[in-house]
Amino acid sequence: MTEKAFQDYYPDDVAHCYGCGRLNARGYRIKTFWQGDETVTRFRPEAYHTAIPGYVYGGLLASLIDCHGTGTAAAAMYRAEGREMGSEPPFRFVTGSLHVDFLKPTPQCGELEIRGRVKEIKGRKVIVEATIYAEGVATARGEVVAVQMPESFLLQPVPLSVVTS
Repeated sequence: MTEKAFQDYYPDDVAHCYGCGRLNARGYRIKTFWQGDETVTRFRPEAYHTAIPGYVYGGLLASLIDCHGTGTAAAAMYRAEGREMGSEPPFRFVTGSLHVDFLKPTPQCGELEIRGRVKEIKGRKVIVEATIYAEGVATARGEVVAVQMPESFLLQPVPLSVVTS
């Protein structure tokens, strides 16, 4: 049996994110797993994720940190409450704040590894620190303040007028 990623537990109605939504056919569809007290995502950038030849676009790196952070937040909340992933009611988080420091250019050399740690859980907020590694070298580091979505958002679609206003 293969271990399910955190993102595989997202309810279908909130599994369309470009970075981590398993139902977004054109998205990154990242997969995050526990490794001890850290979380790990592996991602292989495509040639079109280029900033300048040979280097990964910084927006992609920020997206990876962002979605790794919200996935880690959901898993951490389940763990903190002693609940199984996917148990009801579901936990789903959105980004309240994202800060990224680009430490050095990220070579487009193959697989990137994103490692995260939960810094704090306080009420409906989880703060996650994440670092991206290329060939074992830290190239970007970020902090995500993830905020738990209200259950009402998980039960019904949000009208487009709310999203676009």
